[in-house]
This record gives sequence, C-alpha cells and structure tokens, in this order.
Amino acid sequence: MNKIPQISVETAVSHIKSGDTILVGGFGMTGNPVHLLHALAETDVKNLTYVANNVGEPGLGGGRLLRNGQIKKAIGSFFTSNREAVAAAQTGAIEVELIPQGSLAEAMRAAGAGLGGFYTPTAVGTVLAEGKETKEINGKQYVFQPALRGNVALIRAWRADEAGNLVYRMTEQNFNKAMATAADLVIAEVEEIVPMGSLDPNGIHTPGCYVDFLVQAHTTLDDLGSSASIEGGAKKVNDARMLMAERALQELKPGDVVNLGVGIPTLVADLITPEHGIILHTENGMLGVGPAPEAGGALDYPVNAGKIPVTALPGSSYFDSADSFAMIRGGHVDVAIMGGLQVDEAGNLANWAVPGKSLLGVGGAMDLASGAKKLIITMTHASRDGEAKIVPQCTLPLTALKAVDMIITDLAVFSFVEGKLTLLELMPGVTLDEVREKTTAVFAVDAGVQ
Repeated sequence: MNKIPQISVETAVSHIKSGDTILVGGFGMTGNPVHLLHALAETDVKNLTYVANNVGEPGLGGGRLLRNGQIKKAIGSFFTSNREAVAAAQTGAIEVELIPQGSLAEAMRAAGAGLGGFYTPTAVGTVLAEGKETKEINGKQYVFQPALRGNVALIRAWRADEAGNLVYRMTEQNFNKAMATAADLVIAEVEEIVPMGSLDPNGIHTPGCYVDFLVQAHTTLDDLGSSASIEGGAKKVNDARMLMAERALQELKPGDVVNLGVGIPTLVADLITPEHGIILHTENGMLGVGPAPEAGGALDYPVNAGKIPVTALPGSSYFDSADSFAMIRGGHVDVAIMGGLQVDEAGNLANWAVPGKSLLGVGGAMDLASGAKKLIITMTHASRDGEAKIVPQCTLPLTALKAVDMIITDLAVFSFVEGKLTLLELMPGVTLDEVREKTTAVFAVDAGVQ
C-alpha cells in the first residue's frame, strides 16, 4: 500500500492559490486545523472562499485569515461566535452565505458522493430558501440544496497511519469527515502519525484514499480558544430561568433522545439525573452527553454544541455532523428544546436573527425545528424593551413554519391544541390578566387555568 507524503505546514499551504475555495474542518476550534490556517496566514494568498461552520475566533484559526483580509467570501452556518466576522459582514468587507448547519454538512457529503445536491425540509419558508428550487414530495415541501465542493480541504484528525487512514478523537469528527471527501486536494493535520498497520481497520473514520498529504502538528490549549477550559462556559442562572428549565424537564420521558439549544435549554442538562433515563444529543456529533467536568477542556473532553466541554456517559457514541443531522432530519430526535425570539399563533418560530444586532448564523436551529418530533421553546415572555414575544404573526426572520409544539415562558406555559394556541398553565404568582397584557397573540385558555 502506498504511503501518503508527510510534509510541513509551509509546504502544505503552498498548494493553496488565490481565489481557491477551501473547506475548513472544525466546530469552533475543536477539530480545527489551526496550524495549517496560521501558516496560510503567513502567505500572500487572498480572495479565498472560506467554507466552514464558523470563521474561528478573533485572531485564531480562520479568524487570523479574516484579520489579514484574505477571505473574500465565507460560507457557513454560524459566524456569531467571531464578532470580527460579524462586523466584516456588516461593513461589506466579506460576502457571507448562510446555510443551515445540517444542510452544510450534507452538501459536502453529497459532493463527496458525486451527487449534484439533495432536497431537504430544512429552511422551507425562510429567507435561506429564497432563490432555491422548492418541490412537494409526498405532500411535504422541500428545498433543493446544491452540493458543495472545494479546491482544497484543510482538516484535523487525531491520528493517521502512513497510508493516510484517519481516526478522529471524541467530537472532533464534526465537519472533517465529510470535507475529506469533497475537495480536489485534501491536507490532513494530525496529532500523531503511526506506522502502516498500527490502526485497527474497524476503527478507521476516513480511509486513506481521500487524503493527499499529512502534516503532523501538536495541539495545545492556546489552539482551542474558548473551548480550552470549562471556565469559558459559565451559564446565566436566575430563579425565572431555572423555573422554565424545570418545567421543560417535566415534558421529557425515559428513553427520549433530546437536543438542547443554547441559553435557557442548557440549564435542563444540569437537572437531568441518570434516573431520568434521558439521552442527550448534541448536533456536533455525540449521543449520551453527560454533565460538565469540574475542570479541564477540549483536550480532555468532548464539547457540546455550545462549544463547552462535557463528559460522556456510559453507552455514549461519537459521529460526524452529517450523520448527526441525518438523525435529526430522519426523526430520531424525540424532543428539541430551543430558545426563541418570537412564536406566533400558527406555531411559526423566529429565533436566529434580529435586524441591526450582531447575530449572524442559523447554526442547527432550522434543522432541529423542522426535524425533531416535538419542539419546545423556552424564552422570556417579553423582550428587554417590553415587546411581546408571543405574537399574531412573526415579524423577525423565520426559523421554521408551524413547528412549535409548546412554549414555556417566565409567565406561562402554552401548547397548540388542535392547532390553536392555548394557555395551559400560569407560573407561580402570575395572573391571567398579566399574561393577557403581555401577549399580543390571540389564545384560548385551558379549563384548568385558575
């Protein structure tokens, strides 16, 4: 079997030309080929189209290319994690194309499989579907997402053998596995290169036929940005937020596969015990998410979708982003608990964009909202300005159409009973008049509400 050339980071990035489309692995800085990116930042290559979930962090990974003005266009799902990327998009310094996270992963998997694209229910009825072909299949609307291929893929693996076979560590598969199949030239940055035959063939994640060059580079805490330590993941907790989390937990049953969004939903994870029998899913590639460790970071632990180090429970599993979102779209996630900016009388959800504010990305929200069997929204009843969030019709950019099953706020619990928005419960100390005053949507009141 042929050996894959082992080269330096400098030689590796010499294969990248101005104007290239580069696929860059990683979820945040986890599984990110940071050494290759920093070497590329030392070159005069420019006008790059940068395809990744996000553009690193300020000055780190793809963020260094951004500071240098080397990126012309960014294609990805969540750029909010890098404030400099948001600012660059707002000023027109870079062009940005947003693709839902699951569609992004699947677009590269399709390219690697020689397919032209695929139809997905994700993003139907939203601004991200504008200009794309839509089609009704078996009575359901789908959006066509073209395949996405690059000139060069820069990926990160934990271990490689001399034949180029790759093994990823914990949640570091993320986008790397699909990207390895979807570029004309693939350069794998790895922690360790071992002799041919040292890796168990049963454990290979990416076969060597996809890999053109290997670069050995050691990851340090400085390379991991906000995921370097659990200290970066402090949660905002108050009595009202915790009460919403506790009420959401009541909707979960033993055996449920559950995905928790950022914000209030993450508090639910702190309430779950082994006795609940709930299996937590995180869209960056893990089933069986356990509580956060007392100390340490992404060198020692997997990370969740909030890029926060977590533990792995017995029976847990790791996989890549494409497989993760296949689980979601395929109806294998029982409940998704997400935050919201607006929910309207029809059950439409808006939770990813506020005009004029530094938010730039949909992440996995569109995929989860349209794919989970049950969608629970936890949010404050009104905005900081006192504007109602449960409204007749959403005015903010939509996340999903008619997707919401339940709304839990700091004032009340609503559900959609036979398609009609219905008040089920009042939070302790809250009156019906107060809810009516702060809700602009028309709603029915369950007979049990006092």
